[in-house]
Amino acid sequence: MEAMIFAAGLGTRLLDETADKPKALVEVGGKTLLERTIDKLYETGVSKIVVNVHHFAERVTDFIESRKWEIPVLVSDERNRLLETGGGLKKAAPLFSGNQPILLYNVDILSDLSLKALLEIHKQSGALATLCVRERETLRYFKFNREMQLVGWINKKTGETKISRGSDFENSRELAFSGIQIIQPEFLNYLPAEDRFSIVKVYLELAKTKTIKGFLDDSGLWMDVGKPAELEAARKRFSI
Repeated sequence: MEAMIFAAGLGTRLLDETADKPKALVEVGGKTLLERTIDKLYETGVSKIVVNVHHFAERVTDFIESRKWEIPVLVSDERNRLLETGGGLKKAAPLFSGNQPILLYNVDILSDLSLKALLEIHKQSGALATLCVRERETLRYFKFNREMQLVGWINKKTGETKISRGSDFENSRELAFSGIQIIQPEFLNYLPAEDRFSIVKVYLELAKTKTIKGFLDDSGLWMDVGKPAELEAARKRFSI
């Protein structure tokens, strides 16, 4: 398995922290978020990691180049234009081998989920993509049928809905995305022609005809430290 870390975001929710550095280099417990993520992926056994960069791109690149990693850690440069998750993956696509599943991981997620177990479930399911989801309160939810096939999406604040499989939509289960996912290499063949787009849009479109599965993550630790309160809580939890 190969991996990509989404690290190009502006980190606007952490403005006090990211005014002078990228979110990827924000520290928790004496280690940057990027280093924590790379370590987790390496321990999982990935063979290569791609990191996309935009905000303070040079600082992230310098950080990566300053370390001797056990596996290749490559940079996908988006400093000219932030491409969102789908566009970022599309730009990084040539850096992957094309013959291994790709784990996609948001740099601001702290989790003790077993990624090896996730990979095994993904392989067994035969899915084109497997999305980690949790039972937690948020504004936007993916919707899944009894087989955990993606059937749609809903924004609870605005009421906006996107339906992939209408027959299952009404009685579906609402679960919150965890910022962790695995795709098959052929998923890259289905990315749209435009350069900038959300990967969620692609999942919802493909779910109409392809197998896009959800994986219910009930592990003990999951934190989105892109939020100030969560970052403070994480620093208390991982204090050194």
